[in-house]
Amino acid sequence: MTHRRIPPTSFGPDGTSTGSRHDDESEHGSDAVEGGERDDVVVDDEVADGRSERAKREPMTVRPLRDRRYVVETEGGTYVVALDAGTCSCPDHEIRGERCKHLRRVAIEVTEGRLPAPDERVGVCAVCGVETFVPLTASGPRLCPRHDFERGDAVHDRETGKLLIVTRVTERRADEYRTDEGRPIDEYPTNAVYGAHEPVIEAVYAESLGPAHGIDDARRYGFPASRLVPVTDAGRDR
Repeated sequence: MTHRRIPPTSFGPDGTSTGSRHDDESEHGSDAVEGGERDDVVVDDEVADGRSERAKREPMTVRPLRDRRYVVETEGGTYVVALDAGTCSCPDHEIRGERCKHLRRVAIEVTEGRLPAPDERVGVCAVCGVETFVPLTASGPRLCPRHDFERGDAVHDRETGKLLIVTRVTERRADEYRTDEGRPIDEYPTNAVYGAHEPVIEAVYAESLGPAHGIDDARRYGFPASRLVPVTDAGRDR
């Protein structure tokens, strides 16, 4: 199951942003230098640094939209940012072609994990209910980083204590996933205390593995996500 274990793809401070007219004036009003001329590259760097600083400091409300874009509300106006395209509807970007502070602010929020990336949306963990970022087109139940698993993870079964190795996280709920017997996972008595809405984790028993049998050869079993505990978490509640 794909989720964000680490911060999303990093966008530099000049990534994306939205701006207002009076903001644009203040941004360009600092280009003049008393007492002589300055190298254009130095001026450009200082202007960019100023935008980045305002992107971090000034009050802005940023919200993700459903079409991969973001709306940025400021005292000077409301603008729409397309982070992956590097565009913003503010005058600083549309007229001057600058990487405005609103583009930069969105990039900062995404990089620091406070907003989903353009190819993500906000989802809810099926185990604990906490909000988490999931792929934009994802369907089925999802898990947060704390309760998710990766292929090859060593886990313990809460009911038996046996060691298993995860083969995959499915997108089917425990009340949808059927065993070879044709029964939904959630109908088994040993799964009664686990959520029927949880995604099913497929795993193989470690004791069935050996030189001639890898995790792709051994028989797989399905478990509600919260029934399995990573070996590193053994002894504490997830």
